[in-house]
Amino acid sequence: MLFLLSPAKTLDYASPLPDLPHSRPGFVHDSEQLIEALKAKSPRQIAQLMDLSDSLAELNVARYQAWSPRFTASNSRQAVLAFNGDVYDGLQAKTLSPEDLAWANEHLCILSGLYGVLRPFDRMQPYRLEMGTPLAVGKTRNLYQFWGPRLSHYLNRRLAADRTPVVINLASQEYAKAVDRAALKARVIECVFEERKPAGWQVVSFFAKKARGTMARYATRRRIQMPEQLEEFAEEGYAFDAGASTRDRMVFRRRTQETS
Repeated sequence: MLFLLSPAKTLDYASPLPDLPHSRPGFVHDSEQLIEALKAKSPRQIAQLMDLSDSLAELNVARYQAWSPRFTASNSRQAVLAFNGDVYDGLQAKTLSPEDLAWANEHLCILSGLYGVLRPFDRMQPYRLEMGTPLAVGKTRNLYQFWGPRLSHYLNRRLAADRTPVVINLASQEYAKAVDRAALKARVIECVFEERKPAGWQVVSFFAKKARGTMARYATRRRIQMPEQLEEFAEEGYAFDAGASTRDRMVFRRRTQETS
């Protein structure tokens, strides 16, 4: 069983690193193609393509120019320690044991606009390239076309030894739809996190992102092997709602303090 996560826009390349294993991303050649397409664009074009401020566009143009197919301790760090957004606030990777992180490396897959998919220990260089970016490369018009078949084949290989392959989707829709479901030979289960609001149960982006990371941490620490085991998830006040769930859509709900 594999768990899909989204990346984060916020990156951390400054804090001290623990002594952990590292590996090379699996799609470096494909990443090089994307980098070459990005290098050909001016800061203004990058700003328009990604809807960025001028300063952010210039920062990322510099990142593309500096990007190298060689991943070293000086230009990269493990993906699970480099991402620093809401999902990773929930995962709290720096507080996991080496044994937990080793398990996570075998079961967590971080989807990425530039790297396709990253294992937690894969080194990555800083970048900004969201999966929804309409970047044309070769015969593909956008990143969904570029990555779709590659991601499905990759996940199929990772799941080949499983008798009943399952993918637990903890990624956002922007990233999850990059996986070509028609080519994926696995059952996909969506995990949905909802908050009680005056208008009813709703997915609140900030809370949902952190909950996805918290779920990944829960699965890692408990070595979850079957989807049914996730029904016991009760972190941060969430509880599984069987009535709101279906076979392939697991709904977890909680009452926030302001509405309880």
